[in-house]
Amino acid sequence: MDKPTDNPADPFKKALAEATRVMADDHDLGVSYSVDPPGFTNDSVRLPQISRRMTRDEVMLARGTADAYALRHRYHDEAMHNRYAPQGEMARDLYEAMETARCEAVGARVMPGTAGNIDAMIGAEASRKGYEGITNPADAPLATAAGYLIRHLATGRTLPPGAQNVMELWRGFIEEQAGETLENLEDTLGDQAAFARFARKVISDLGYGDQLGDDPDQTEDDTEENAESDAQEDQPDSTGDDDDQGEEDTEASPEQSQEDSQDAAQAQVSADDSAESEMADEAELPEGEAPMEPPAPAPHSDADPNYAVYATDFDEEIRAEDLAEPVELERLRAYLDQQLDPLKGAVGRLANKLQRRLQAQQNRSWEFDREEGILDAGRLARVVANPTTPLSFKVEKDTEFRDTVVTLLLDNSGSMRGRPISIAAICADVLARTLERCDVKVEILGFTTRAWKGGQSRERWLAEGRPQQPGRLNDLRHIIYKNADAPWRRARQNLGLMMKEGLLKENIDGEALEWAHRRMAGRPEARKILMVISDGAPVDDSTLSVNPANFLEKHLRDVIVMVERRRAVELIAIGIGHDVTRYYQHAVTITDVEQLAGAMTEQLAALFDHDPRARARFVGIRKAS
Repeated sequence: MDKPTDNPADPFKKALAEATRVMADDHDLGVSYSVDPPGFTNDSVRLPQISRRMTRDEVMLARGTADAYALRHRYHDEAMHNRYAPQGEMARDLYEAMETARCEAVGARVMPGTAGNIDAMIGAEASRKGYEGITNPADAPLATAAGYLIRHLATGRTLPPGAQNVMELWRGFIEEQAGETLENLEDTLGDQAAFARFARKVISDLGYGDQLGDDPDQTEDDTEENAESDAQEDQPDSTGDDDDQGEEDTEASPEQSQEDSQDAAQAQVSADDSAESEMADEAELPEGEAPMEPPAPAPHSDADPNYAVYATDFDEEIRAEDLAEPVELERLRAYLDQQLDPLKGAVGRLANKLQRRLQAQQNRSWEFDREEGILDAGRLARVVANPTTPLSFKVEKDTEFRDTVVTLLLDNSGSMRGRPISIAAICADVLARTLERCDVKVEILGFTTRAWKGGQSRERWLAEGRPQQPGRLNDLRHIIYKNADAPWRRARQNLGLMMKEGLLKENIDGEALEWAHRRMAGRPEARKILMVISDGAPVDDSTLSVNPANFLEKHLRDVIVMVERRRAVELIAIGIGHDVTRYYQHAVTITDVEQLAGAMTEQLAALFDHDPRARARFVGIRKAS
């Protein structure tokens, strides 16, 4: 017998979990609720958390997410999906979005009630990403728009406003390029294999056919034909006709050979004429009917379209826990804790100082004497003294540090080895704990390369004849020590990885900064702060030996200018024994690594300070001349 619970949301959560299992047709499906982003695997789904208040938005989002995952679980075959999956990133995004839309559309036909719930989920996601305010198609994701269009065409339902806006921005282009293919949508919805072929055709129509890879159906047919051919060749000839035929061929008359030569020449002339005719027809096509050029490859950098990278195949974005075994991470964390002991008092005092400053603002963030809100118990004495006095309420105000995410981007280059990287890891650990207590999300990232003096990229460059000006010539390694949505306790062990021998190599700061900025830009928080900690200019011997000497430094400057110009992210930097003020507008340089903890806490505290003069003192805001 279940124990009684005081949480009014628990009965609803239990009922939703059971409904999800029934809808997925899998009574063993695990269903959980978490503040982490929703997700699903083959045997479990993670739904958005529902608070005790059970607001309508919370309930509808949870129901819509549950329905979407259940329908995917029921109508989706992962093996079939992978068989037809494209290789290129953009093509795969289109393929995934269309398959998701197919599962939801098929489910809506069988269980119409799911359509409204999934609409609520789509609307919440579109609102969170600001889709309703987009006016330029270039700012709207094409893959998302294609998924919305498939769902709209399959169900006939009007999408929520933000989703409808994104779909309409791309609808003309999609229907112009793939209109004929889309007419076959109705015939393929119920058959995943047929729909996968349909989706690949749409992707090709949209100009991404080069990212599809081999056609699995064609590959299978070729395999069967080769098997049949091999079987026929292996069969022995019992009549001996082959030998006789060979003798007849060798004894063919000269006249016959001459006739064969003439026939071959005439066939060649016909083929040449046909090719010339096709070229002429192509040249006579009206301009509006000219064959569409495939889309140009995306630049490697948003900040500088001319920034070159020789190969991205060997770059790595990886979680810290995937770079070491759990036992090794535990050992490295213990070593880091030993380094922390001598600094524990000083760092702890700075962390408490930062927490007090943030919580002081939190304690002052109330508006009193309101007509509605939370009952103000401090003013009840007035009501007792004079019953005609109306009740007084208070409302909590939004403070600046609420709805905020902070990213710490740590230089993991070889020059940070020893004391600097230990201090950086310790400070990141303490700040993550402190800010989490104040409801500020923290992400911790690191950047280095996979090899010294060039890795597989350089080997490919050497094998291909050393082309001139190859661009960046090493393999990136971008490390996620702590995701912004992960609680500190889960990521605690990961920070020990910075103590791993051989991890710290070269540093390509520009691409790391652009990577961190791109991750932050997709976050839902209203305020985003990016703090870079580095001890030198970007250096990679392999790249700089075959490119201009300022190649990496110029790119870093271009990325900084882009981030500061867009103003979506507040960028600050701390240089350890290295003057970073020549790169970053808001920066501070420390001469001793022991000063890092104080610099980090003061910089962050100043950013949350309401007094602009206090901000200027710490984050280096220059006074207007």
